[in-house]
Amino acid sequence: MNALTDASRVTAQTQQIHTTVALREAATKLEATFLAEMLNAAGLGNARQSFDGGTGEDQFGSFLVRAQADQIARAGGIGLAETLFRSLSETQNDV
Repeated sequence: MNALTDASRVTAQTQQIHTTVALREAATKLEATFLAEMLNAAGLGNARQSFDGGTGEDQFGSFLVRAQADQIARAGGIGLAETLFRSLSETQNDV
């Protein structure tokens, strides 16, 4: 009976770890999406007038902005992911 209780506890802890990782990843992705929109609004993905990369620059500029936003978020970002993670964690614990 004790082994069954221990196995149940380990399963619950493993599930909690997976949930925590999933929540943190979701929060980081949401922050990256927010940052990408802010970088686009700031004109980071827009083609420069002095250096014309042609059609390719226009088409692939959004990929560059998204990659930059992902890196900013993964490096700690602006703190939005941590705030979202804490909020989602509290909501998860209330359920």
